[in-house]
Amino acid sequence: MSALPSEASVASMVSVVGALDTPVPRAAPLLDRESREWLVSLNGHGPGRDAAIARLHALLLHAAQFEVARRRPTLPHVRGNEFEDIACEAADDALVSVLARLGDFRGASRFTTWVYKFALYEAAAKLRRRAWQGREVPLEAESWEAFTDGASDTAAEVERRELLATVKDGIARRLTPHQRTVLVALAVNGVPIDVLAERLGTTRGALYKTLHDARRSLRAGLAESGLDLKLTESGGGDANA
Repeated sequence: MSALPSEASVASMVSVVGALDTPVPRAAPLLDRESREWLVSLNGHGPGRDAAIARLHALLLHAAQFEVARRRPTLPHVRGNEFEDIACEAADDALVSVLARLGDFRGASRFTTWVYKFALYEAAAKLRRRAWQGREVPLEAESWEAFTDGASDTAAEVERRELLATVKDGIARRLTPHQRTVLVALAVNGVPIDVLAERLGTTRGALYKTLHDARRSLRAGLAESGLDLKLTESGGGDANA
């Protein structure tokens, strides 16, 4: 008969098994040489940093101009020179954001790919705000009937009307006035979230939180009514469109 393992042996085996069960932290990806050079230059001092910032701004401007050109056909009422101004403003704002968040770069992509996204976002947001400039932001549902076919009396259409009536009642009864304003503007009337944030004097983050809370409350009310309505978490006016 073999000898029983000693307490020390058992402790050792437990330690090994525990180590096997413990997930090994993933090492941060190694930065490519170009990305390292960007970070060293931008985190440095003196003329080297100034030159790197100038190169970065040129890169961001190129990205912003690309996004402006891509969206230009959707804004026929905007004059040509205004598009260049929007691209320049987007590049300026993107530059400030990138420099403030250099510490967030983890190397999951090339540095140039990472910074491109800042410029694309800023350009898209500014173009959305420009498209709504001078327009009234509808905070009440403009026409619920747009979601139904008034000329049809099919069973499916009758069911749709009943569902719509239940949703309207839930919005009126379960949501706060602010939640109703945000939900209707974003999810029903399609107001871009950055435009609504500007008009209401708040932030995108605060509006996302309000929208999430409103949907959760409305979903609970519909569930109590015996409905299982899927309310997605992507609001009207996609922030990254």
